Amino acid sequence: MLETLTRGFSAARERLAGVRELSEENIDGALRDVRMSLLEADVDFTVVRDFLARVKERCLGEKVATRARDASGHQLRVTPGQHFVAICEQELVALMGPVDAGLARDAGDRISVMLVGLQGVGKTSVAAKLARHLQREKRRPLLVAADVQRPAAVLQLQRLGESIGVAVHAGAKGEAPGSICAAAAQRARREGFDAVVYDTAGRLAIDDALMRELEEIRERVAPGNTLLVCDALMGRDAVNVARAFAERLPLDGLIMTKLDGDARGGAALAVKAVTGVPIKFLGTGEGVDRLEPFRPEGLASRILGMGDVVGLVQDFEGVLDEREQARAEEDAERMLKGQLSLEDFLGQLKLIKRMGPIQEVFSKLPMFGSLADQVEGDELVKVEAMVHSMTPAERQRPELIDKSRAGRIARGSGRRPREVRELVERFVQMREVMGQLGGGGLLSRIPGLGRLAGAGAPDIDPASLLGGSGRAAAGRPEPRGVSQRRRKKRKDARKARKKSRRR
Repeated sequence: MLETLTRGFSAARERLAGVRELSEENIDGALRDVRMSLLEADVDFTVVRDFLARVKERCLGEKVATRARDASGHQLRVTPGQHFVAICEQELVALMGPVDAGLARDAGDRISVMLVGLQGVGKTSVAAKLARHLQREKRRPLLVAADVQRPAAVLQLQRLGESIGVAVHAGAKGEAPGSICAAAAQRARREGFDAVVYDTAGRLAIDDALMRELEEIRERVAPGNTLLVCDALMGRDAVNVARAFAERLPLDGLIMTKLDGDARGGAALAVKAVTGVPIKFLGTGEGVDRLEPFRPEGLASRILGMGDVVGLVQDFEGVLDEREQARAEEDAERMLKGQLSLEDFLGQLKLIKRMGPIQEVFSKLPMFGSLADQVEGDELVKVEAMVHSMTPAERQRPELIDKSRAGRIARGSGRRPREVRELVERFVQMREVMGQLGGGGLLSRIPGLGRLAGAGAPDIDPASLLGGSGRAAAGRPEPRGVSQRRRKKRKDARKARKKSRRR
């Protein structure tokens, strides 16, 4: 997701690593990397030019405070490269925002949403996702099947509504869309629905017949919100479609779908600047729960490779009840003390699977966003199988797993002994690194994990733990956070065991 954009900003940050001051020369070099990624991501040229001009002006015109204090009073050193990243983040947020993700009420004091857009952008799926979102806000929504153009559109919405327990209003055969929506509005008032979502028809291209149909629906039901559904994979065409719809209909916002499959992200960056219509929601997956309110600061942070802690917490709270949250917090506390067991780790894997696609979860983690594309979802299943094949004692103390035990675990999980040993080694390394970060270590002195990406964070590779495609699996050096003393200690212990066996 958004790999093209992230690559350019990461290259700019690396270019400025170690520079003592921001000059026009090194800023131009960094902005050249950013410019290439923005244009490759299909961002409008005018938007790119204005964005880069604002960033350069601020970088050269603002004084860089090389020292600052966090909330706890600790003094931190701020590098020119971090100052550049902070300006980019602020300008990205300004480019995409501000956004009010709330939905307005109509004249009947209900939340009513009319979804419009071209055919094939996913309006029917979005209608169900939006109804699910309203359900989570303790509302009772009604879905309206007003798409009489596409075959099986009504049946699709009925199936989706049934899957989430939401009523669907469908008209009689041959009934006009305007009449269907008007009857649905009356039913909502009569039966006490406090939210209505109208799923309207689309076309392969914008034409007068489509616009007249949509204008009639608006006149008859006066929705509180008219939202345009756009496909992020359309790139710059999505911006052109938004502009064309905005010229004919008063739009209140956009819903950008399929952002999880878009490596470019140009539409998400440019659509607000070009059309003036803000993005309200993002569709990030196929499931009915994969719709999230758009937060410009969250997306900007992910584009810069710094994760999205707030979004991750919202996902976390959305899948866990209070009891599960308390247990997860205890696990996190043990992890930062270096006391995490494989039993705890197995629980964390199950939690991650509930939060959505593994790549998306990792893209929101500070320090790990750039590694998200290296993590394969299928690897979770393999790791789970290996951990399930261990005894309770082995899960608590993975150091017990020798060559013989690894062979038994491999046979029980359908893997190779080498994979079991590599998993244990990487887990122990991760536990040691997290123990050094927490418990009065690095994390206790840095205000906000999101800044770690630009602050010389430890070189932790979660992809290697889950998938075997990272540094550890490739036989590259261990993470820098593992102390030399501990590595020497393990090496000496291995030598001692070999000597004792020879005797």
